[in-house]
Amino acid sequence: MKINILTTIAAAAMLFASCQSKSQTEASNSTDSTDKTSQEIKTESGKIDVSKIKVADAKTILARKQVPILCYHQVRNWKPTDGKVGKDYIVEIQNFKDQMKMLADSGYHTILPDQLYAYLNTGAALPSKPIMLTFDDTDMDQFTIVRPTLDKLGYKAVYFIMTVSIGRKGKFVDYMTSEQIKQLSDEGNVIGSHTYDHKNFKKYAGKDWEEQLDKPTKRLEEITGKKMTEFAYPFGLWNAEGIPELKKRGFRMAYQLSTKRDEKDPLFTIRRIIASGYWSPKTLSNSIKNSF
Repeated sequence: MKINILTTIAAAAMLFASCQSKSQTEASNSTDSTDKTSQEIKTESGKIDVSKIKVADAKTILARKQVPILCYHQVRNWKPTDGKVGKDYIVEIQNFKDQMKMLADSGYHTILPDQLYAYLNTGAALPSKPIMLTFDDTDMDQFTIVRPTLDKLGYKAVYFIMTVSIGRKGKFVDYMTSEQIKQLSDEGNVIGSHTYDHKNFKKYAGKDWEEQLDKPTKRLEEITGKKMTEFAYPFGLWNAEGIPELKKRGFRMAYQLSTKRDEKDPLFTIRRIIASGYWSPKTLSNSIKNSF
């Protein structure tokens, strides 16, 4: 793999502006409803024991009200070299802090995948105004800027790691080290897989499953000491043919962007929206309400 792959990846991500399409809202029940089975998923310590959860049928999952999930990439100030499309994926530092303050002031509580999984399958109760924060691509600013900002608010997040970039210093951006990724995990955040080098999931064949799923999963599990259960599709692109490959590797949920969820496998097509660098906190608030 050539070193300049990171530049190629960055360019590909910026060119894929269509993933910023308007979200399709879907109908539902309230997030505070509970099924009888929800009482069975707590351990003595109060933590969720996902091993006891039976996957619900697709109709039941699709009927539940969607939890807002935000997708961020870079959090840094814009540079003169940043293009118009690229700025969609770059939220400036003060704007990001203001967005997080807006969420806190509005009463949002961050949740993590265990809680989402329990809710979607059993109707387990969630905090009032639940929201999930996700960060893609392993950028260093997610550790230096995002982490302390969220810590001050008592927020936790999911970090989807692209393993080709771990510890690298790129032309446009630096990337987190293994030690920093482990620290995020140890502090109660969730680490998920985002492939080796961001190759389009819809094009996987042959050895791609090993290179893009198996090897990155093994490395992340070695770093964190925890099993990888969450996967984010590069560019948000997915196909139904690839979902069985995720299932047999032990993934329990996979995250796309704003397109409609699959009617057969909604747990593997969970929706997120990209938090645009052009959005003010008010615009973000409106987008959350309109998209979910």
